[in-house]
Amino acid sequence: MVSPSLPTRFSAQLAVCALAALILTACGGDDKSKGAGAPAAGAAPPPVPVGVVTVKPGSVPVVAELPGRLEASRIAQVRARAAGILQKRLFTEGSDVRAGQPLFQIDPAPYQAALQSAQATQAKAEANLAQATALVERYQPLQAAKAISPQEFLNAQVAQRQAQADVAAAKAAVATAQLNLGYAGVTSPIAGRVGRALVTEGALVGQGEATQLAVVQQINPLYVNFTQSANEVMRLRQALAAGQLQRAGENAARVKVVLDDGREYPVAGRLLFADLTVDAASGQVTLRAELPNPKFELLPGMYVRVRLEQAQVGGGVLLPQQAVTRTAQGDFVTVVEGGSKAGRRPVKLGGATGTNWVVLEGLKEGDQVVVDGFQKMMMSPASPLKPVPWAPLSASAPTAAAAASAPASSASAAQ
Repeated sequence: MVSPSLPTRFSAQLAVCALAALILTACGGDDKSKGAGAPAAGAAPPPVPVGVVTVKPGSVPVVAELPGRLEASRIAQVRARAAGILQKRLFTEGSDVRAGQPLFQIDPAPYQAALQSAQATQAKAEANLAQATALVERYQPLQAAKAISPQEFLNAQVAQRQAQADVAAAKAAVATAQLNLGYAGVTSPIAGRVGRALVTEGALVGQGEATQLAVVQQINPLYVNFTQSANEVMRLRQALAAGQLQRAGENAARVKVVLDDGREYPVAGRLLFADLTVDAASGQVTLRAELPNPKFELLPGMYVRVRLEQAQVGGGVLLPQQAVTRTAQGDFVTVVEGGSKAGRRPVKLGGATGTNWVVLEGLKEGDQVVVDGFQKMMMSPASPLKPVPWAPLSASAPTAAAAASAPASSASAAQ
């Protein structure tokens, strides 16, 4: 038997030693990595802070937010009731005017001449009446003495009555001429704000039609015209009839107006009426409210959102809209159960009030509903929850959940 050579034997021993060293190194590295990175056996994950609101049922208003337009409460078109040349404009465009204030002056000369002619006709008729009356008075004793025939006395009486009718007609003509002369001075029919003049001096107005000269609008108060779906109105009435809702009451039927920039107008209005018919094209019911405008901040034609309180929910709950998850299967909220566990709770909504939902069923007093921190819950589903009071997010104040998590972040950073 031939023994292996020395170089071949040495190479085999070297390979065996290298393999043993590699196995020992791998085993030692694995033990070190386990000791450095793995948590101790039985250690609980840290709690996750979430912002919650505590349920406190009470009387909650059912508020509908509807689109609307502002409209002047009174609109008067100033028109020329007398024909002639416009001589003067007597107001400042865009200013406030009072009822009866002169606005335009039409050339009064033709109407002044017509009035003088009517007055002259009246004077002539009165003179004829005086002559006829004197004749009747002179014939009266002669008729008693039978010095004149009855026919002559009757003729004198008829002439007197004709003269009286002529005087009455002449007086009516004078009154008509005075009216026409008055129409030459155009005045404001209502108190309000006048717009721009629609004609200029020198224009011929009132010839064949009553020419529109300007428009006066009364904008304090204003009307707010808005619409609501007929289906919503029917559901509201059914809920009131079933006792699920309570009527808001006459004094509570007030409206708040939200302007186009998101500001809420500080003065509340009052609901005037709801139309009795439904628009066949849109299926909407028209409503109108009256809104004070003492500082003339609002103008007719502006688009607004109207918040109308229509009813009250007894034992209702207001929740921020971000706390409610809406799905095809229903509406749900997340509540803290057992002090640290998350649970899903189905709820029944009754409508929106501003940025909140009105919850009719599904929650009881004392329930803690999660509003903030959903993303942290998804990242650590096995971690217990740490409920903290939630506050609406603003530019200067962080949420309660963020405030609660800030000390923990600072502590970890310090370590």
